[in-house]
Amino acid sequence: MTLSDVIVIGGGLAGLAAANKVAEQGWSVQVLEQSKDDAYLCNSRYTGGLFHIAMDDMAGDPQWVKENLEKTTRGTTHPQLADALTQNARRTLRWLSSLGVRFIQAGPDGLRRNSLSPPGVRQTGLNWRGRAGDVMLRTLGDKLRAQGGTIAQGMTAQRLLMGADRCEGVEVKTATGDVVQLHSRAVVIADGGFQANPDLVKRFISARPDRLLQRNAGSGQGQGLLMAEAAGAKLVGTDRFYGHIQHRKAMTDGALWPYPVLDSLACGGIVVDETARRFCDEGLGGVFITNAIAQRADPLSAVIIFDEAIWNGPGRDWLLPANPYLLSAGGNLISADTLTELAQKLGLDPSTLVDTVTRYNQLVDEGTASDQPPRSVHPYKAWPIRHGPFHAIEACAGITYTMGGIATDAQARVLREDGQTIPGLYAAGACTGGLEGGGEAAGYSGGLSKSAVFGMLAGEAIDQYLPSV
Repeated sequence: MTLSDVIVIGGGLAGLAAANKVAEQGWSVQVLEQSKDDAYLCNSRYTGGLFHIAMDDMAGDPQWVKENLEKTTRGTTHPQLADALTQNARRTLRWLSSLGVRFIQAGPDGLRRNSLSPPGVRQTGLNWRGRAGDVMLRTLGDKLRAQGGTIAQGMTAQRLLMGADRCEGVEVKTATGDVVQLHSRAVVIADGGFQANPDLVKRFISARPDRLLQRNAGSGQGQGLLMAEAAGAKLVGTDRFYGHIQHRKAMTDGALWPYPVLDSLACGGIVVDETARRFCDEGLGGVFITNAIAQRADPLSAVIIFDEAIWNGPGRDWLLPANPYLLSAGGNLISADTLTELAQKLGLDPSTLVDTVTRYNQLVDEGTASDQPPRSVHPYKAWPIRHGPFHAIEACAGITYTMGGIATDAQARVLREDGQTIPGLYAAGACTGGLEGGGEAAGYSGGLSKSAVFGMLAGEAIDQYLPSV
């Protein structure tokens, strides 16, 4: 039975953007949301609400925005996806505003120029109710219903219904446990990444998913990715994720995540493993370091090493900086007057830590050092570690959303392994890959911008597709 022209899997930003665009063009649309709660959890509801591209103004000149994106992703982003994102960014913000989503300028920099209103609370821990993403999702849901669309909750998508040449609907498990087939003329997968699925995280990202901090809403199980893969879709960039470095106590203490993050300290100082040696280029940024930590044999072995100058320099940088918010939230520094004493407190080999810091300082001073990973200096300055007191923070990798997933074209159409589209099947948001690159060079483009722009584009592409079905 055909219940609607279009079925959208997932009620986050990407799904509601796609559904609203479909509805305003006159097509019937139903959103399937697995949670039964009114304020169903997803990363879009947790968000602090900063709409940006590559940590800067997404409403800037499109060519400049694209160049910034390519620099951040180090040339690995798919050119057509980068064009689609940057050429449609301004238009997407205007369209969301027309639906009732409110934006304010929350700060002087590009990162905060397009912020949801009311903004996220400037506090550590989770503070999402009645703010930012929570208000945005309620607004978009109300608008969808006003346009004739529906949101069916307690519906878990299990399998795509594939005809001879196109996608024809979804098999779902209802809140009562019944399995039903919902037929439609097009399907949009928008159920988020696979960060909360330990089997998929182990398959693609880390041998020890149990030792990563789930810095997310816990709703991203990757079911959409698995369904698309079973239907013949290509997967891209699945080995990287967006996340931040957190205090290790955040694994058990919710007051220490999602903020403060320790990225600026790690980028200013060094990160060592259980052997007291560096293992990555800290100058490539917090997202890069977080991925490098996750790939260690033991992701809970990483320690950030720095001195008082770094604590009072980079340590005070960015949103809710470690200095002073880490301490006020219940985290701690491990401090000592000498590196030898610091190593002893950490259970590390003192001579190795002293040698690591000595060689790192040589790298900072001279640009080269034997037996050391390289150290980029752009965009993050390398600070020497010279004068006590010396400090350490035991860290962990916080995974927010996976940056890779289902391959799509610039119209959000799902692609097969051979590059051909699967008619009637679309995907948007964190379940997709290709925009944020892959491999070690992967860089963060921005979760809200990615979801909103490609959700809107999916709806527009469906409007062009449906008359031909």
